[in-house]
Amino acid sequence: MGILQGKNILVTGVLTDSSIAFHIAKLAQEQGATVLLSSYGRVMSLTTRIAGRLPQPAPVIELDVTNQEHLDALAERVREHVLHLDGVVHSIGFAPEAALGGNFLNTAWEDVATAVHVSAYSLKSLTMATRSLFKGGGSVVGLDFDATVAWPKYDWMGVAKAALESTARYLARDLGAENIRVNLVAAGPIRTMAAKSIPGFDEFEKVWNERSPLEWDVT
Repeated sequence: MGILQGKNILVTGVLTDSSIAFHIAKLAQEQGATVLLSSYGRVMSLTTRIAGRLPQPAPVIELDVTNQEHLDALAERVREHVLHLDGVVHSIGFAPEAALGGNFLNTAWEDVATAVHVSAYSLKSLTMATRSLFKGGGSVVGLDFDATVAWPKYDWMGVAKAALESTARYLARDLGAENIRVNLVAAGPIRTMAAKSIPGFDEFEKVWNERSPLEWDVT
C-alpha cells in the first residue's frame, strides 16, 4: 500500500512526459492516489494524449487559471470525478518572450503582468478555487525556482518566482487554521519544454554548473 492510498490529487501543468508535473502524477498514482489533470485551450489534446502514458487513466479538466469562469467552475468539474481533494499541485508558469532573454530593462508592463498573473497570482487563484474541496485539510504544493539570484536571461520570470514564494507564505498563513498546508519545492534547471523555451537557456545552464555547490549537471 502506497503512502497516498485513497488520496485524490489534482495536478496542473502536464504538457509532455518530460514535464515535472507528469512525473509527479505518475509517482502519485504509483503510491495509490487518484489523479486528475488540468489543461487548457489548444494543449488540451496534448495533455489528454500524455495522460494515456500514466499507469492509470486520469481525467483532464479544462482550466485556464486566468479565466475566472474556469476557476468558478473548477470545484464542480472536479466533483464529476471525485467528491473531495487531498492535494493540489501547482505546476504553472509562463512569461511572454519579451519578458525573458535579457530584455529586463525594456519589458512592457503588459508582459510583466502576464508573467506575474500566470506564474504567481495563479497559486492563489487555484488554491481558492479548490478550497471547498478540502475536507478537514489538505496540501497545496507549487513548483519553484531559486528567486534569490538574478539568473541570466530569466529576467521577469525570476521576479514572478519571487512573487510566487511570497504568495505561498501568505496563503500558508491564512489557510493554516483550516489545516491546509501550502509549500513550494524547487529543482535545478531541467530540460523540460518550458525550460527550452527560455531564450539563452544554454547560458543559464552554464552559470548553474558554475554555482552549484555539488557541481551537479543540469538534468
